[in-house]
Amino acid sequence: MNVALTILGLVGFLALTAGTAVFVAAEFSLTALERSTVDSHAREGDRRSKQVQHAYRTLSFQLSGAQLGITITTLVTGYIAEPVLAGLLRHPLKAMGASTSVADGVSLALALLIATSLSMVFGELVPKNLAIAQPLRIARATAGIQAVFSSVFKVVINGLNGTANQVVRWLGVEPVDELRSARSTQELGSLVRSSARQGSLDPGTAALLHRSLRFGERSADELMTPRVRIDTLDAENTVDDLLAAARRTGHSRFPVVHGDMDDPLGVVHVKQAFIIEDERRHDTTLDRLVRRVATVPSTLDGDALMDRLRGDGMQVAFVVDEYGGTAGMVTMEDLIEEIVGDVRDEHDPLNRDVLPTEDGWYLSGLLRTDEVADATQFTAPDGEYETIGGFVLSRLGRIPVVGDEIELDGWRIAVRRMDGRRVDIVSLRRPVEGSPAGDGEEVSGV
Repeated sequence: MNVALTILGLVGFLALTAGTAVFVAAEFSLTALERSTVDSHAREGDRRSKQVQHAYRTLSFQLSGAQLGITITTLVTGYIAEPVLAGLLRHPLKAMGASTSVADGVSLALALLIATSLSMVFGELVPKNLAIAQPLRIARATAGIQAVFSSVFKVVINGLNGTANQVVRWLGVEPVDELRSARSTQELGSLVRSSARQGSLDPGTAALLHRSLRFGERSADELMTPRVRIDTLDAENTVDDLLAAARRTGHSRFPVVHGDMDDPLGVVHVKQAFIIEDERRHDTTLDRLVRRVATVPSTLDGDALMDRLRGDGMQVAFVVDEYGGTAGMVTMEDLIEEIVGDVRDEHDPLNRDVLPTEDGWYLSGLLRTDEVADATQFTAPDGEYETIGGFVLSRLGRIPVVGDEIELDGWRIAVRRMDGRRVDIVSLRRPVEGSPAGDGEEVSGV
């Protein structure tokens, strides 16, 4: 009889350890799954996949059920295994000459150690690692057992889960039933940077992904060409003037305005000149060729702006600020360059916005501060400006003159050329290696 009870106890111990393993595997597999993976397999109509999908959509309830299952099986395992194992160990210890009290104490301690170790390794750690490595496969294997257990103990699970949720609400947090599978732009950007550092992504691919993720956060006023850099033509100009402007600038599209950019008529393309006979080009005015284009607010985000330009044959839009004035113009090329980097062809001018020097760079004053950071690693502090020229203007507190310099944390920025009241070119020198970084900034002028 004692032998039968011992065998039955060992079988019960193994079965309960397997039960703990099932609940642990179900818990970790559900938390390791992505919603897109779950939904795509559920669409195939497989019963187990639908069970996994239901469990994933009631995740809080299912995890509470798994925790209840783990608790029950672990407690019963200890209740059954420890006396059975202690009984098996007690006789060999007595045979070795140990007294009854010593044999009882040592056998109980060894039984507790063995039962706990086996339960932890085979009931928790092994299924946990399997579930993390192959979450969908393990979730499908455990979904049926988990569903039956949750149905049987539904009242108990709901009671425990409701109590836990109430405590969480008292702490100021609203419980949720599903994991948030979507990743924010910041999280994806962090993953890209981490992958690039570890060598999982080559630098070119990482840079492209980073720009693509950042693109949707850009607004039209960050992506546009500002009005100070736009070559315009007047409505009264002729086709000959259009051709001359194309030869002079290398541009193919020009805004046509009444006086200035605050009163634009639209855009004219150089190819429209070739539908006009040679003898009529000198007296055919551009107001007869101009095509109207979209007007967008400066706050429009990059994704919406891309959609607007793709739906327009000219692929150009005027950007209007909050006061109704024209802030600039944005083209499809501007948007593409934001993602893939600078795009130039044989017709583009040779001047560059970033020109490396021996100890730093020459930079266009119209470069955005994030573009400067990408090119040079110099990070401007937050402020009411968008460009490196605006940063210089903000720090000086006046209209700069050629020769003005700013020093910030070892970096030196000097004004090299002005375009009227606008900073046109600055030089940026990196900190000298070994020199102490400044705690503040130094401003000097000529």
